[in-house]
Amino acid sequence: MPHIKINGGNLYYETRGEGIPIVFIHPPLLTGINFMYQLEHLSKKYKIITFDIRGHGQSGYSSRVIDYSLIVEDITLLLNELKIKKAFLCGYSTGGSIVLEFLQMHSERAFGGIVISGMSEVNDYYLKLRILIAVGLSTKKTFPFLTYAITKGNANTQQCFKRLKRAASKGDIRNIKQYYQYSLEYNCTSQLHKIPLPILLIYGAKDTMFHKYAYILKENLPENELVFLENEHHQIPTKAPQKLHDVMQRFIQSYIRENPFMV
Repeated sequence: MPHIKINGGNLYYETRGEGIPIVFIHPPLLTGINFMYQLEHLSKKYKIITFDIRGHGQSGYSSRVIDYSLIVEDITLLLNELKIKKAFLCGYSTGGSIVLEFLQMHSERAFGGIVISGMSEVNDYYLKLRILIAVGLSTKKTFPFLTYAITKGNANTQQCFKRLKRAASKGDIRNIKQYYQYSLEYNCTSQLHKIPLPILLIYGAKDTMFHKYAYILKENLPENELVFLENEHHQIPTKAPQKLHDVMQRFIQSYIRENPFMV
């Protein structure tokens, strides 16, 4: 399986398909396996790239503390390795925050962004509490329980659960904890107006805790489209893959029609 050594790190990645590239970014503890359905189905039309953030899954431990600027740096170097000039960046949950960070730092390397159940900041008590609980469970003793809870919550089948859990269990507790901790600190809301690219915002209609974050992005991003998926909750990549694929493809095809000479 492919690995790339960059900036002292060892990054695992997978690519499949041809066409416009889409890079998928996972939240803490989970891995690129979280996008198994996207890798399988969207790769029939696009070049799909998934990777494990440092200290997650099959990527090696990072002596550098995990923050979003480091992850963005790794994505940029991965694009260089794959000889990709531009891609769509797609992030799930806190992976969506990394999409926003990437588009601020390297808009010249992106066609646009896709944020799934994401946020530009964490500013409500319940989400902060959930992340703090995950931080507290990021210990050697409690890591198996945290892994079980997160992967079980994201799985739509028993087979999916086993794949998610097997991959997540390989992660390094130290880096996973750092990723969780940084998500509490991150806030780019005041910088959203500077992002010059189109962004698709996708949320579950029943994921009411995150609707406030959807509207923050809707109100502050210069060019965006907000879609609520009926009857869906937070875990859209694994629990509503077909709906996700349909919305993503419509967004990308619309971009191609409007920018035929840019892709």
